[in-house]
Amino acid sequence: MRQRSLIAITAALAAGALTLTACGSRDDNSNGSGGGDKTTVVIGLDAPLTGDLSALGLGMRNSADLAAKTANKQEYVKGIEFKIEPLDDQAQPSVGQQNAQKFISNKDVLGVVGPLNSSVSQQMQKPFSDAGLTQISPANTGTELTQGDGWKTGNSVRQFKTFFRTATTDEIQGAFAAEYLYTKAGKKKVYLIDDQKTYGAGLAASFKENFTKLGGKIVGSDHINPDDRDFNSVVAKIKKTGAEALYYGGEYPAAAPLSQQLKDSGQNIPLMGGDGIYSGEYPKLNKKAEGDLATSVGKPVEQLDSAKEFIKNYEAGNYEDAYEAYGGLTYDATWAIIEAVKLAVEGNDGKLPDDGRKAVLDAMAKVKFDGVTGTISFDEFGDTTNTLMTAYKVTKGAWAPEYSGAPKVG
Repeated sequence: MRQRSLIAITAALAAGALTLTACGSRDDNSNGSGGGDKTTVVIGLDAPLTGDLSALGLGMRNSADLAAKTANKQEYVKGIEFKIEPLDDQAQPSVGQQNAQKFISNKDVLGVVGPLNSSVSQQMQKPFSDAGLTQISPANTGTELTQGDGWKTGNSVRQFKTFFRTATTDEIQGAFAAEYLYTKAGKKKVYLIDDQKTYGAGLAASFKENFTKLGGKIVGSDHINPDDRDFNSVVAKIKKTGAEALYYGGEYPAAAPLSQQLKDSGQNIPLMGGDGIYSGEYPKLNKKAEGDLATSVGKPVEQLDSAKEFIKNYEAGNYEDAYEAYGGLTYDATWAIIEAVKLAVEGNDGKLPDDGRKAVLDAMAKVKFDGVTGTISFDEFGDTTNTLMTAYKVTKGAWAPEYSGAPKVG
């Protein structure tokens, strides 16, 4: 929030006019765009900004920042100045829970974007729900986060009215990966490993169910510790099974050495994973990544006409870090909150309602716009209506798109 001049402060205090809205603070408009006060709306951003997964988290932070700056430059919501408040969760659920309380205690925060990890989100959802604070993740894919454990038996029930996401579910992603590996890549025998975290375990379970439905065979399965980097014992097990591919439910810091040790053992088979390994860091950490596979939400932003402006503006923003796998989805998640604020303001005679959090939450279900990654809207569970997925292959040391489509689920 920009500082008031000493004179302005004195005058305001004398007049008893130094006021704050219930959610959102008043701020002088000193950018020469028409005069008058603006209300500062803070959008929280929770992601791993340090540690092994920071490449993804920093891309999320920068993309949220770009969305706020774009909205401010355009004066997209009259009388509103958006500000991003990033907090580092270190990919740790306990830290994410602490961050949730920090966001809740800041009355200016009307929505939170993030986190990256489904396991972190599990610790944030209830506090946000209790506080009526909107949360939208560009990366959480655990189906149970929106639909509960009953989704496995066809009894989906929305868990938290405050939770939304621009990323699709593990149910969708696991089915797409299974179809691609079985039908397109022609792999019929797969070894299955997960890292025991919410994201990895859920993704592996969905893959297994759909792969076996298609006629594929799971020739063995295992769990690993995501902090381990020596996988020679499990690699030896895989070698005995005659597996044609390894499917890994987890993230790139463990997937990269797992893949390299697999190839070092003489097994020339691909490792396939979900969006958790679809990072530019993966081929950097894995000297034998060539031919490995990953799935991610939507089409590559580089192929989307709708993303051209985002990419141009991101490059012009001189961010030190790449926007990575979740950049476009994070921009869209942040813009969804901006759109909800806009609806709330327009429905209240051009001013932010006193109960800004409730107004933003009520507006989220109505949000629909053409975003970076396509049309953004949400179903009755808060899930994105966009179920398009893309399979990628490491080709000449970098991820290259192979195939895009929507899977047949069920």
